[in-house]
Amino acid sequence: MSARRVAALDCGTNSLRLLVADVDAEAGTLVEVERTMAVVRLGQGVDATGAFAPEALARTFAAVETAAAACRRHGVDPAATRFVATSASRDVSNRAAFVEGVQARLGVAPEVVAGHEEAALSFAGATRELHGRHPDPFLVVDLGGGSTELVLGGARLEAARSVDVGSVRMTERHLHDDPPTPAQVAAARADVDAVLAAVDVPLERTRTLVGVAGSVTTVTAVALGLPAHVPGAVHGVALPLDDVRAACDRLLAMSRAERAALPVVHPGRVDVIGAGALVWRAVLDRVAALAGVEEVLTSEHDILDGTAFSVAARLG
Repeated sequence: MSARRVAALDCGTNSLRLLVADVDAEAGTLVEVERTMAVVRLGQGVDATGAFAPEALARTFAAVETAAAACRRHGVDPAATRFVATSASRDVSNRAAFVEGVQARLGVAPEVVAGHEEAALSFAGATRELHGRHPDPFLVVDLGGGSTELVLGGARLEAARSVDVGSVRMTERHLHDDPPTPAQVAAARADVDAVLAAVDVPLERTRTLVGVAGSVTTVTAVALGLPAHVPGAVHGVALPLDDVRAACDRLLAMSRAERAALPVVHPGRVDVIGAGALVWRAVLDRVAALAGVEEVLTSEHDILDGTAFSVAARLG
């Protein structure tokens, strides 16, 4: 089977991302052509209102137009394009406006995927290159703006759960001051801990812990003390849990101005990375207590890569 040029788009609570790649599903190879990210904050206020804000839809549609132009520039056929929408898009009252707006601009209807499919796509993207190099089962944690997916498996996915905790949701729900007060932090941590305690994934079986998505990669960059954001700089990096915990605590304690001064923090994450760090710290603590893992692996391959492979497999 020869490689096919495909496009994968992922629209979550905080960002819209595009991957154009040449993928050979049979050989299991992916050659990246272009990978972009735009912070659109589609999930603005969704936790409180249950609907997309008009300004959030406008930002998202503008980013879709830019992504559509990139697809045309790289010669990607609409039949080789897949757009997946995750947490923020599942339960809103005006989802039809979002679907119609994306289809009008991209020529492809967005698929509002359930949590279990989001988890499976993230797992496939993150673990494809890990088999034989790291011990399994892998626990892949995809920490998004509105939800977090925890997926356990080896050669196949064994268990998965999507939970409604994420960087945007926890910021809007709890972390209102700058920096957040100890009471706000305690309430947010209690909220996250309660959700994690009810997760029915056997976390104690974890042999390799893998974190993906923007909050995780940002925390890793801070832990490494990187002087600037460099694509690929944190991919495949394994760090001791204590180093990552310290970076999480540092980000959570900072003011927005202090976070904005860090060159590795994207401007669109400045106001929510504290909550992302809090969620990541809670996950690390729980997995460490149950499975005894001592380090965490960061991957920049995630749901986009899994989605790209799913498109190539469908095309045959």
